Amino acid sequence: MTKKPWQIERRALLRGVGATMALPWMEAMAWGGNTSASLPKRFCSVYFPFGVAVPREDDPNRQWGWFPTGEGKDFKFTNVLKSLEPLRNNVTVIGGISHPNGWAMGGHDTGDIYLTGALMKNGEFTNTISLDQRIAQLNGADTRFRSLTLSSDGGVGEPTRSCTLSFSQEGRPIPALSSPAQIFARLFAKDVGGSRLQQRQQLRNTSSLLDRVLEHSRQLNRNLGANDQRKFDEYLSSVRAVEQRVERAEAWLDVPKPEVSRDSLNADATQQGPIEYIKAIYELMYLAFQTDSTRVATYMIGQVAGATTIANAFPSCIGLSPNWHGLAHGAGKPGGFEKLGRFDQFLAQNHAAFLSRLNATKEGDGTLLDRTVVLYGSSNSKTHNNHNYPLLLAGGRGLGLTHGQYLKYNEREMRLSNLYATVLHQLGASDEGFGDSTGEMTDVLA
Repeated sequence: MTKKPWQIERRALLRGVGATMALPWMEAMAWGGNTSASLPKRFCSVYFPFGVAVPREDDPNRQWGWFPTGEGKDFKFTNVLKSLEPLRNNVTVIGGISHPNGWAMGGHDTGDIYLTGALMKNGEFTNTISLDQRIAQLNGADTRFRSLTLSSDGGVGEPTRSCTLSFSQEGRPIPALSSPAQIFARLFAKDVGGSRLQQRQQLRNTSSLLDRVLEHSRQLNRNLGANDQRKFDEYLSSVRAVEQRVERAEAWLDVPKPEVSRDSLNADATQQGPIEYIKAIYELMYLAFQTDSTRVATYMIGQVAGATTIANAFPSCIGLSPNWHGLAHGAGKPGGFEKLGRFDQFLAQNHAAFLSRLNATKEGDGTLLDRTVVLYGSSNSKTHNNHNYPLLLAGGRGLGLTHGQYLKYNEREMRLSNLYATVLHQLGASDEGFGDSTGEMTDVLA
């Protein structure tokens, strides 16, 4: 195909500014034959705590259970997931799998390993790299932000009660952002605080200071014992992470942030108004993908530490009581399945709206959803039960995934890390596994 005068290469506009950075995909870039290979590959994971309603098959409240009825292509959504019906051909419901390393962990603990599958026991709180960060290593170099880590609680929390889904190469928690206003500002607000020259000099001064810290640290490290060296290595890892952020900020200093209006979201929403807050977080993830500000995002709606998570009070926004933790524990009591199921339904409706937004946005010969793999789920089935995770895989049809099915597995034969290895492969990794994977989940491949 001949290049027309108005058509541009994806990187052309940013040459000559001191760095070569990716632009959001535009129609003017569609030349030279099949463009799908150059389109972004994205990943998003949304996690919720405390499990779901799981009544027996013969229970009269079965329609308030999270999992569909039927199996394979012949399945029906219950009341809980019925908002996904228009997206049926873009979603796969998965049941019966989990992380074997989580089976012996406490029911409040497995949020930490949801995206890692790591073994954390006997007082050892050592985690491993999370799936999103492994994908960011592959696909994060061309965007202003390598990844976007969000949660309702913010920060990192504490071991086995983490407030983040994301863990670094060394298995250390990556702090999550929680304020929509702060997230919007980081993604789209214009830089303030002096001229570009002054900002660049400030960043270089910071980089020079970090260099001196690292050089002094190397000298000091030689005189430490083994235990102190391990602790000091953790400190150095944090310093290096800051150094990398400074380098990235300087590289993108001359690239304007996208022009985005705040009109599509309530950036002033807080966790005290969960209906608007959850909508705002989903909208921010959508805008981050739509502007190609990042290609990897995670959102932990709530962590599993019971009453200490901000999200524990969220069910009251639709008139439910007691709190989320209490709803989960009361699921087996009279009326309990419906009460928990109604909140599960509320969460699913918000997720369906996010998927629909991605699916309605054109990109190349497909949509944003076609190039985005979205995982939604929990590390409990019933509350504190670390088996049979409720999982919903969506999108990625342009990346080789197939949908319109409910897959039920035996956890002794299939594990969650096999799905992660499959997703990793479709997003550009070589034929490597992930964590304790034993193969791939070929049922989700076209």
